[in-house]
Amino acid sequence: MTDTVPTGLIAILRGVRSDEVLDIAEGIVASGFSAIEVPLNSPDPLASIEALVNRFGDEVEIGAGTVLTARQVRDCKRAGARIIVAPDTDTEVIKTALGMGLTPYPGATTPTEAFAAIKVGATKVKLFPSSAVGISGMKAWSEVLPAGTELFPVGGVGPDNAAEWRNAGAAGLGLGSSLYRRGDRPDDVHNRAEAIASAWAQAN
Repeated sequence: MTDTVPTGLIAILRGVRSDEVLDIAEGIVASGFSAIEVPLNSPDPLASIEALVNRFGDEVEIGAGTVLTARQVRDCKRAGARIIVAPDTDTEVIKTALGMGLTPYPGATTPTEAFAAIKVGATKVKLFPSSAVGISGMKAWSEVLPAGTELFPVGGVGPDNAAEWRNAGAAGLGLGSSLYRRGDRPDDVHNRAEAIASAWAQAN
Protein backbone atom coordinates (compact mmCIF):
# COMPACT_ATOMS: atom_id res chain seq x y z
CA MET A 1 0.00 0.00 0.00
CA THR A 2 1.00 3.56 -0.58
CA ASP A 3 1.11 6.06 2.26
CA THR A 4 -1.89 7.84 0.77
CA VAL A 5 -5.03 6.61 2.44
CA PRO A 6 -7.76 6.20 -0.17
CA THR A 7 -11.11 7.72 0.59
CA GLY A 8 -14.56 7.06 -0.75
CA LEU A 9 -14.06 3.33 -1.36
CA ILE A 10 -17.04 1.25 -0.24
CA ALA A 11 -16.78 -2.53 0.05
CA ILE A 12 -20.00 -4.35 -0.89
CA LEU A 13 -20.08 -7.75 0.82
CA ARG A 14 -23.10 -9.29 -0.88
CA GLY A 15 -23.73 -12.81 0.38
CA VAL A 16 -21.30 -12.66 3.29
CA ARG A 17 -22.17 -14.73 6.36
CA SER A 18 -22.13 -13.29 9.86
CA ASP A 19 -19.65 -15.95 11.03
CA GLU A 20 -17.06 -14.92 8.42
CA VAL A 21 -17.69 -11.21 7.99
CA LEU A 22 -15.06 -10.01 10.49
CA ASP A 23 -12.28 -12.05 8.89
CA ILE A 24 -13.29 -10.78 5.43
CA ALA A 25 -13.48 -7.18 6.64
CA GLU A 26 -10.09 -7.19 8.35
CA GLY A 27 -8.13 -6.88 5.12
CA ILE A 28 -10.57 -4.38 3.66
CA VAL A 29 -10.17 -2.04 6.61
CA ALA A 30 -6.39 -2.49 6.53
CA SER A 31 -6.38 -1.48 2.86
CA GLY A 32 -7.87 1.91 3.66
CA PHE A 33 -11.47 1.53 2.53
CA SER A 34 -13.83 4.16 3.92
CA ALA A 35 -16.94 2.02 4.37
CA ILE A 36 -18.31 -1.52 4.36
CA GLU A 37 -21.81 -2.29 3.14
CA VAL A 38 -23.70 -5.50 3.83
CA PRO A 39 -26.64 -5.87 1.41
CA LEU A 40 -29.84 -6.92 3.09
CA ASN A 41 -30.23 -9.89 0.74
CA SER A 42 -27.21 -11.48 2.43
CA PRO A 43 -27.60 -14.19 5.10
CA ASP A 44 -28.45 -12.63 8.47
CA PRO A 45 -27.32 -9.14 7.36
CA LEU A 46 -28.23 -7.29 10.54
CA ALA A 47 -26.05 -9.63 12.60
CA SER A 48 -23.17 -8.95 10.21
CA ILE A 49 -23.71 -5.20 10.45
CA GLU A 50 -23.81 -5.31 14.24
CA ALA A 51 -20.61 -7.38 14.37
CA LEU A 52 -18.85 -4.99 12.00
CA VAL A 53 -19.95 -1.95 13.99
CA ASN A 54 -18.67 -3.48 17.23
CA ARG A 55 -15.30 -4.38 15.69
CA PHE A 56 -14.61 -1.66 13.12
CA GLY A 57 -17.15 1.08 13.77
CA ASP A 58 -14.50 3.51 14.99
CA GLU A 59 -12.37 3.00 11.86
CA VAL A 60 -14.79 2.87 8.94
CA GLU A 61 -18.45 3.56 8.28
CA ILE A 62 -20.62 0.47 8.41
CA GLY A 63 -23.91 0.29 6.60
CA ALA A 64 -26.54 -1.65 4.73
CA GLY A 65 -27.21 -2.08 1.04
CA THR A 66 -30.24 -3.01 -1.05
CA VAL A 67 -32.38 -1.07 1.42
CA LEU A 68 -35.86 -0.80 -0.09
CA THR A 69 -38.21 0.36 2.68
CA ALA A 70 -38.36 2.82 5.56
CA ARG A 71 -38.87 -0.10 7.94
CA GLN A 72 -35.60 -1.61 6.77
CA VAL A 73 -33.88 1.72 7.44
CA ARG A 74 -35.09 1.62 11.02
CA ASP A 75 -33.94 -2.00 11.43
CA CYS A 76 -30.50 -1.07 10.10
CA LYS A 77 -30.27 1.88 12.46
CA ARG A 78 -30.92 -0.41 15.41
CA ALA A 79 -28.10 -2.68 14.21
CA GLY A 80 -25.75 0.32 14.22
CA ALA A 81 -25.63 1.14 10.51
CA ARG A 82 -24.51 4.65 9.57
CA ILE A 83 -24.99 4.51 5.80
CA ILE A 84 -28.03 3.37 3.84
CA VAL A 85 -27.39 2.28 0.25
CA ALA A 86 -30.27 1.64 -2.14
CA PRO A 87 -30.58 0.54 -5.76
CA ASP A 88 -33.25 3.17 -6.39
CA THR A 89 -34.33 6.66 -5.35
CA ASP A 90 -37.21 5.82 -3.05
CA THR A 91 -37.95 9.12 -1.32
CA GLU A 92 -39.24 7.52 1.88
CA VAL A 93 -36.01 5.58 2.30
CA ILE A 94 -33.99 8.75 1.78
CA LYS A 95 -36.09 10.88 4.13
CA THR A 96 -36.21 8.19 6.82
CA ALA A 97 -32.44 7.76 6.72
CA LEU A 98 -31.83 11.50 6.96
CA GLY A 99 -34.36 11.83 9.76
CA MET A 100 -32.47 9.21 11.76
CA GLY A 101 -29.10 10.84 11.22
CA LEU A 102 -27.93 8.29 8.65
CA THR A 103 -26.32 8.97 5.28
CA PRO A 104 -28.34 7.74 2.27
CA TYR A 105 -26.73 6.63 -0.99
CA PRO A 106 -29.71 6.31 -3.34
CA GLY A 107 -29.10 4.60 -6.67
CA ALA A 108 -29.74 6.48 -9.91
CA THR A 109 -29.26 5.62 -13.57
CA THR A 110 -30.50 8.92 -15.00
CA PRO A 111 -30.09 12.61 -14.09
CA THR A 112 -33.86 12.73 -13.47
CA GLU A 113 -33.53 10.09 -10.75
CA ALA A 114 -30.51 11.85 -9.29
CA PHE A 115 -32.37 15.15 -9.09
CA ALA A 116 -35.35 13.44 -7.42
CA ALA A 117 -33.03 12.11 -4.72
CA ILE A 118 -31.30 15.45 -4.28
CA LYS A 119 -34.61 17.29 -3.92
CA VAL A 120 -35.42 15.31 -0.77
CA GLY A 121 -31.99 15.83 0.76
CA ALA A 122 -29.52 13.31 -0.65
CA THR A 123 -26.02 14.63 -1.35
CA LYS A 124 -24.38 11.32 -2.28
CA VAL A 125 -25.70 9.40 -5.27
CA LYS A 126 -24.89 5.84 -6.24
CA LEU A 127 -24.36 5.74 -10.00
CA PHE A 128 -25.91 2.36 -10.75
CA PRO A 129 -25.14 0.50 -12.83
CA SER A 130 -22.19 2.69 -13.71
CA SER A 131 -21.36 0.53 -16.72
CA ALA A 132 -24.62 1.72 -18.30
CA VAL A 133 -23.96 5.41 -17.59
CA GLY A 134 -20.25 5.39 -18.41
CA ILE A 135 -17.54 7.85 -17.54
CA SER A 136 -18.64 10.35 -20.19
CA GLY A 137 -22.17 10.15 -18.83
CA MET A 138 -20.99 10.84 -15.29
CA LYS A 139 -19.08 13.87 -16.50
CA ALA A 140 -22.25 15.18 -18.15
CA TRP A 141 -24.21 14.64 -14.94
CA SER A 142 -21.60 16.57 -12.99
CA GLU A 143 -22.13 19.59 -15.19
CA VAL A 144 -25.78 19.93 -14.18
CA LEU A 145 -26.11 18.49 -10.68
CA PRO A 146 -25.93 20.90 -7.71
CA ALA A 147 -22.47 21.77 -6.42
CA GLY A 148 -21.46 19.41 -3.65
CA THR A 149 -23.26 16.38 -5.06
CA GLU A 150 -20.97 13.35 -4.80
CA LEU A 151 -21.24 10.52 -7.32
CA PHE A 152 -20.25 6.94 -6.46
CA PRO A 153 -20.07 4.58 -9.45
CA VAL A 154 -21.13 1.01 -8.66
CA GLY A 155 -21.22 -1.93 -11.06
CA GLY A 156 -18.38 -2.64 -13.43
CA VAL A 157 -15.72 -0.84 -11.42
CA GLY A 158 -12.45 -2.35 -10.22
CA PRO A 159 -8.68 -1.93 -10.18
CA ASP A 160 -8.47 -1.60 -13.97
CA ASN A 161 -10.63 1.52 -14.13
CA ALA A 162 -10.63 2.95 -10.59
CA ALA A 163 -8.16 5.70 -11.46
CA GLU A 164 -10.10 6.62 -14.59
CA TRP A 165 -13.31 7.07 -12.63
CA ARG A 166 -11.53 9.14 -9.98
CA ASN A 167 -9.89 11.35 -12.59
CA ALA A 168 -13.33 11.91 -14.12
CA GLY A 169 -14.64 13.26 -10.81
CA ALA A 170 -16.05 10.27 -8.92
CA ALA A 171 -16.11 10.88 -5.17
CA GLY A 172 -15.66 7.19 -4.49
CA LEU A 173 -16.49 3.72 -5.76
CA GLY A 174 -18.70 0.89 -4.60
CA LEU A 175 -16.86 -2.41 -5.10
CA GLY A 176 -18.88 -5.60 -5.26
CA SER A 177 -17.88 -8.67 -7.27
CA SER A 178 -14.52 -7.18 -8.21
CA LEU A 179 -13.68 -7.28 -4.48
CA TYR A 180 -15.74 -10.01 -2.87
CA ARG A 181 -17.77 -12.98 -4.04
CA ARG A 182 -19.53 -15.42 -1.77
CA GLY A 183 -17.09 -18.06 -0.58
CA ASP A 184 -13.93 -16.02 -1.16
CA ARG A 185 -11.06 -16.44 1.28
CA PRO A 186 -10.08 -13.44 3.43
CA ASP A 187 -6.57 -13.34 1.96
CA ASP A 188 -7.92 -13.14 -1.58
CA VAL A 189 -10.26 -10.31 -0.63
CA HIS A 190 -7.41 -8.50 1.08
CA ASN A 191 -5.25 -8.74 -2.03
CA ARG A 192 -8.03 -7.37 -4.23
CA ALA A 193 -8.70 -4.58 -1.75
CA GLU A 194 -5.03 -3.60 -1.84
CA ALA A 195 -5.02 -3.54 -5.65
CA ILE A 196 -8.16 -1.41 -5.82
CA ALA A 197 -6.98 1.00 -3.12
CA SER A 198 -3.61 1.37 -4.80
CA ALA A 199 -5.18 2.13 -8.17
CA TRP A 200 -7.51 4.69 -6.57
CA ALA A 201 -4.69 6.36 -4.65
CA GLN A 202 -2.50 6.66 -7.75
CA ALA A 203 -5.09 8.55 -9.80
CA ASN A 204 -3.88 11.92 -11.12
